[in-house]
Amino acid sequence: MPKMILVVDDSNTNLIMVKDALHQNYKIITLSSAAKMFVFLEKITPHLIILDIEMPEMTGIEAAKILKSQHPTIPIMFLTATKDAEREKIANSLGVQSFITKPFTKQQLLEKVENCLK
Repeated sequence: MPKMILVVDDSNTNLIMVKDALHQNYKIITLSSAAKMFVFLEKITPHLIILDIEMPEMTGIEAAKILKSQHPTIPIMFLTATKDAEREKIANSLGVQSFITKPFTKQQLLEKVENCLK
């Protein structure tokens, strides 16, 4: 059975890009908000969460803080358009495993996902 990856992003385009890149190797579930993610996590625990940083309502950083307190063993990868030193510092302090910067190639994403799932 393939490992399950939960992808959370308010951009449908990004959800499609990530799903297209990973669906042959993993079971991909896509959600459009952190609120939906937390409802999903009440029932199912994925092997990895790929989380957009810039989302309305709740940012990926805010969601990661809650995630790490409620589900400390689920690895998190941030999906971001801009990777700056401050965000990287915050992500590291939260225990986020990796970043993938948009735009990305299928190979870059696969490599980062594989590293997170080791």
